[in-house]
Amino acid sequence: MSDDGHEQNGHEHVPSRQRRRFPEISSRAYEHPADRSALVALRKLSGFDTVFKALSGLLPERSLRLLFLSDSVRVSDQQFTHLNDMLRDACHILDLEKVPPMYVTQDPQPNAMCIGLDEPIIVVTTGLVELLDEEEMRAVVGHEVGHALSGHSVYRTILLFLTNLALKVAWIPLGNLAILAIVTALREWFRKSELSADRAGLLVGQDLRASMRGLMKIAGGNHLHEMNVDAFLQQAEEYEAGGDLRDSVLKILNVLPRSHPFTTVRAAELKKWAESRDYQRIMDGHYPRRTEDRDTSVGDSFKESAASYASDVKASKDPLMKLVTDIAGGAGGLGGRVKRGFDGFTSAPPPKDAPPRDTPPEGGEA
Repeated sequence: MSDDGHEQNGHEHVPSRQRRRFPEISSRAYEHPADRSALVALRKLSGFDTVFKALSGLLPERSLRLLFLSDSVRVSDQQFTHLNDMLRDACHILDLEKVPPMYVTQDPQPNAMCIGLDEPIIVVTTGLVELLDEEEMRAVVGHEVGHALSGHSVYRTILLFLTNLALKVAWIPLGNLAILAIVTALREWFRKSELSADRAGLLVGQDLRASMRGLMKIAGGNHLHEMNVDAFLQQAEEYEAGGDLRDSVLKILNVLPRSHPFTTVRAAELKKWAESRDYQRIMDGHYPRRTEDRDTSVGDSFKESAASYASDVKASKDPLMKLVTDIAGGAGGLGGRVKRGFDGFTSAPPPKDAPPRDTPPEGGEA
């Protein structure tokens, strides 16, 4: 692609405003450390390689493409031209040489995905197109192009297939458990990959406010006049810090069946990254190139991921994460704190004027 805005493969790049471009950018520049480590861990899952190779040969890739070709609208110079311009623009900014095909499918649920084994396909629903304005949609298209650049589409396709398969073989106890183990691992990775793709969307749109508005609309619909970014981010802080250990466990149980992180959490994570030195370095043109990818060691990726997790745990306000930090630091009195944290599972809290639980009342038994 040339910097004058014309695509060498025969299509014109028409940005609505001038944005910074990132030639030869590696997906490592924006990938969340947990995304990379989760993918490495996923590949080490017992039996995953065997299942992956088998499914790669069995999945009906051609059938999938024909399905969207026959029952959706392909974005082009003649159809959904504004989306076509956004797609070319996103590929130009992230220097993705081959523009993936993009389809709009009839579905009132706002959603977008990047799937495909051999080559990625981007699909957006009519619900999403109707919900978002131009700059918000630009961030979403950049999000999906980020998935394509990172190679996420392969694993996303397998996740969709296995999720459907798990429903069909639910009556087979052992077979269903084996599939659910891989589906659970894939979901955990995919939730982290969404954080990476959100960052790619910001690099493409280069408008944090638009990214935030888009996430708010996905959470609360097209009622921006009734919503506030600061209040929305406050929800994320309250969600992370509120409650006790019972709430921490409930958060884990709530997120397990989801393929995406909670929207407020995504907004808070993206804002934190946008204010980081890493983001500013990318915007200044200092970022890893694809030519350096082959020299990247898996061990270094693990160390970086471990450091990121340790930092997140240390900074977290979640009660369970605080407990983990205290255990690592050798803090005393943890047994009592754990007991107090989970007391609510078995009994209601005592009245304010009641004696402490470990002190027997006058004349009572110890």
